[in-house]
Amino acid sequence: MTDGFLNILKPPGMSSHDVIGFVRHTLGIRKVGHAGTLDPGAAGVLPVAVGRATRLLTFLEHADKEYRAELTFGYATDSGDDLGNVLAETASFAMPSEEEIERTLEKFRGDIVQVPPTYSAIKIAGKRACDLARAGKDVPIPSRTVHIETLALVDRRESSLVLDITCSRGTYIRTLCQDIGTALGIPAVMSFLVRRRVGAFHLGEALTLEELAEKKRAALLMPQHWLNLPHYILPVSRAKAFVNGLSTDDRRAAAEHRYENQALLAVFAGGRFLGIGRWSAGRGAITPYHVYAQP
Repeated sequence: MTDGFLNILKPPGMSSHDVIGFVRHTLGIRKVGHAGTLDPGAAGVLPVAVGRATRLLTFLEHADKEYRAELTFGYATDSGDDLGNVLAETASFAMPSEEEIERTLEKFRGDIVQVPPTYSAIKIAGKRACDLARAGKDVPIPSRTVHIETLALVDRRESSLVLDITCSRGTYIRTLCQDIGTALGIPAVMSFLVRRRVGAFHLGEALTLEELAEKKRAALLMPQHWLNLPHYILPVSRAKAFVNGLSTDDRRAAAEHRYENQALLAVFAGGRFLGIGRWSAGRGAITPYHVYAQP
C-alpha cells in the first residue's frame, strides 16, 4: 500500500510538521499530511494521511477530540501554556474547593466563546498568528464559538487540576485552562496535554515513531474505515458511473428515508471504496462529492 491513514503517537518535543517529515523519510512517500495540529509540547494522537488519502483529510476536520490536560494555578503566560513568557503571577492563593471548581466547570460546558492564543497557527491575513507575534506585530484574533461536550475533574492536586475534555474542532485547551483560571480568580496555564482521541483514532492504538520505522508501509490503514461516515452500497454496475462523476437514482433509499438530505456518505461497490457521495433526498439520488477510487 502507498495510500492510507496512520494513527501516530506524537511525542512531546516534536512539532506536527516534524512528524510529517519523519513519515515522509520513513515511508519514502512525499505526499503526507496530518489532521489537527498538536503543539510541540503536547503528546498524543496525530492522524496522518499518506498518498491519495491526503485528499480525505478534510473529512476528518470535523471529528471531535478527547484530551487529558493539567491546569496549573499561580501564573499566566502569553502562550497559555508553561512555555510562554509570564504575564501575571501570584505567590500565594487558596486552592478552590471541589464544589467551587465544579460550579466553574459547568460554565464551560456546551457552546462557549474563545479567543485563540496569539501564539497559535491561526491564519491572520494569510500569515500564522504566532509568526506575526514573534515579529513584534499586533495580532487581533477574532473570537470563535466552540463546543465542549464533556469537561470532567479527574484530580485536584496541591496547585493544579487534571481535566478530561471532549470538544469540537478549533478548541484551544490552553485557552480553556486560562479562562477557567480567570473564572476562579487565579492566573493559570496548561502545564500538560495529551490528546487521547481524534474521531475514530484512539490513543491505545497509536503507533510510536519507532513502531512506524519498524512496520513502514505495513502500518498504513485503509482510509474508508476511519472516516466516521455512514456507508452507502452502490450497485457494482454503477461503480464506473460514480468514478466518472455521474449520479445514481435510488428510489428504495428515498422511499425509506434512509439518509438525511445532503448527508455525506462513504460509497462502496462490490466491497471497493469509491469515495464520498452526497445524498439528495429531493432527487432520491447519490451524487459523487469526492471520488477516491482510480478509474
